Amino acid sequence: MSYFPCYNIFMHFVNAKSILTPHSMNIYRGCSHGCIYCDSRSKCYQFTHAFEDIEVKQNAPELLAQALRKKRKRCMIGTGSMSDPYIPLEKELGLMRRCLEIIDCYNFGASLITKSDLVLRDLDVLTRINKKTKAVVQMTLTTADDALCKIIEPGVCPTSRRFQVLQACRDAGIPTVVWFSPLLPFINDTRENIEGIVDYCARAGVKAIICFGIGLTLREGNREYFYAALDRAAARDSRFAGLKEAYQKRFGYSYMVNSPHNKELMQYLAQLCRQNKIMLGTDSVFNWIKEFPDCAPFQQSLF
Repeated sequence: MSYFPCYNIFMHFVNAKSILTPHSMNIYRGCSHGCIYCDSRSKCYQFTHAFEDIEVKQNAPELLAQALRKKRKRCMIGTGSMSDPYIPLEKELGLMRRCLEIIDCYNFGASLITKSDLVLRDLDVLTRINKKTKAVVQMTLTTADDALCKIIEPGVCPTSRRFQVLQACRDAGIPTVVWFSPLLPFINDTRENIEGIVDYCARAGVKAIICFGIGLTLREGNREYFYAALDRAAARDSRFAGLKEAYQKRFGYSYMVNSPHNKELMQYLAQLCRQNKIMLGTDSVFNWIKEFPDCAPFQQSLF
């Protein structure tokens, strides 16, 4: 285990046995973004160390190259579903970039989920991949209010900066998808927030929005962290006063925590997406992301 004082985190460097399951990977395990709602810190994922102390699969590029060499059919390779591939230390480690270069070398496709503007560092590789096969950048946007963003997602760039990332991808010809999730009851479950996010998406030429409903999930591990974060926020921002108690009274120990305005807000989101010609869904969007172009060139590699 190594300590990096510039990021105030511990890193656990490990040699993993495998990397793809079956077409997705997580180079890092844990995250330093500090999002107050993160489901990945739930106890069911059995972390053996603090969630903020990152496990680094240091042999990820080598494992990925071995796995891609053995695949008989090329496909999209995804990452970021459990842990953001662009944690701050990725700037020094460069594991994500090396993995993208391997995907490019073997003519596979790439899709990634992130909240970080560090993805712009690898825009050149993503552009090369997209010209040969397909690359999709998925960016999480939860609130159009940058001040609120810094409270609920304190360790990552604000929404306005992520909008600039989406614009840069559009300009490079790379399709983008926005995860509009989670929407926190009594915090960002408003028509104004939906309007702001859809406006960002429309101006950035976003292909699709993924939204699971107006709400979030809370289970053991992330529930306790979320409630503690609400208390900390209440000490600095009046908007959060009494919110923990309101959640506990209304939702108790429920796993699914839906906004009382879920139905009408989802209808409003669907209306705005239709008006702006943005695909909205879950399975339909995932199916589009996973589609691998038939016309992609085949090329054996000696990487």
